[in-house]
Amino acid sequence: MEKVGIVGGIGPLSTLDYYIGIINGCRAKANVDNYPEIVIDSVNMTEMLSYVSNEDWDSLVNMLLDAIKNLANAGANFAAIASNTPHIVFDKVQKKSALPLISIVEATCAYIQQRGCKSVVVLGTRFTMSNGLYSDALKKYNITAIVPSEKEQAVIQGIIFPKLEDGIVEPEDKKTMLTIANGLLMNHNADGLILGCTELPLMIKDNDLETLIINTTQIHIESIINMI
Repeated sequence: MEKVGIVGGIGPLSTLDYYIGIINGCRAKANVDNYPEIVIDSVNMTEMLSYVSNEDWDSLVNMLLDAIKNLANAGANFAAIASNTPHIVFDKVQKKSALPLISIVEATCAYIQQRGCKSVVVLGTRFTMSNGLYSDALKKYNITAIVPSEKEQAVIQGIIFPKLEDGIVEPEDKKTMLTIANGLLMNHNADGLILGCTELPLMIKDNDLETLIINTTQIHIESIINMI
């Protein structure tokens, strides 16, 4: 099996989901008593988010490249960034990366196309929603991405940071998040909901809404397992 490198810590809880998901998925798929080799470089999320907030893209790229270099030096054969937001600079990172990379965005877009969706609602961090991360990528597949209003984006950002990033799911926050999502789904007659933040699956589950829940974390994990 190939050794995978994970740029983690963005945030810590979703990195745990990747670790457990890759191990369990590989063991189930291979049907043998072996465990996949995983290397994790856990970055400083506060530092990373400061680069994003200040639109200091060069520093963000360099931070990710340094992490990937660490993974390569540890013997990884390929790598994945375990978060949606840093994929804002994925193309720049990929060009200089010491390892082949698996994109969470491309894996998700391919999944959405396979499911026959024509339009989808995107929830995530403010950076993910406002920077066209999924909107631009989905255009290549002739799929429309619907993002919340600026006011709704601010509400969602306030739920994700700091509580959801720390694994805290408040019932009122979940109710607010589902209300925003359901309103967008109904108003735009959308086919599915992208959980475009790797912590959102902690809050939104498959049976919470009568629509296709597009769990980017799980889709990314499946792509990693296939590569392994």
